[in-house]
Amino acid sequence: MEENLDKFHEPSTFRAQTPSNVNEPITEIAGGPDLFINKGSTINLTCLVRHAPEPPTSMIWSHDEHAINFDSPRGGISLVTEKGSVTTSRLLIQKAIQKDSGLYTCAPTNAEPYSVRVHILNEEHPAAMHHGSGDRIGGSILLFELLLPAVLFIRTIFLNVILVSPM
Repeated sequence: MEENLDKFHEPSTFRAQTPSNVNEPITEIAGGPDLFINKGSTINLTCLVRHAPEPPTSMIWSHDEHAINFDSPRGGISLVTEKGSVTTSRLLIQKAIQKDSGLYTCAPTNAEPYSVRVHILNEEHPAAMHHGSGDRIGGSILLFELLLPAVLFIRTIFLNVILVSPM
């Protein structure tokens, strides 16, 4: 069962907080503010907390303002947190489905929360749309397949101009 977290509201900006003092903690999620993931891929959200005087006692993850339940019937949801001078919390959601789209927030106990919006794609899109961990190799191959015909066409035109033009 998901617990409603009324204190976490969508921030007015998705950008990392800019501290007025270098010693203030900064929270960020790698790859944001929007992540595009292929349906069926693994969602990998990595939250970083920097410049904190000590590691946070906990990192609360939410999806659309509801605490993420790691024991839900959906399954395939895990969390790995490494505490240190930079604390890293990695939320992994296997076999992404459309319902996984939405606003994800990482809220450390000793720093401001940070949010990203995840978009689950139902079909293949060019690699430029993929910012998450979902199938980067497949996206690169797709981009190559789209660019190769254009490059060959331009090469053919260029060679025809050189071979046809008088010297």
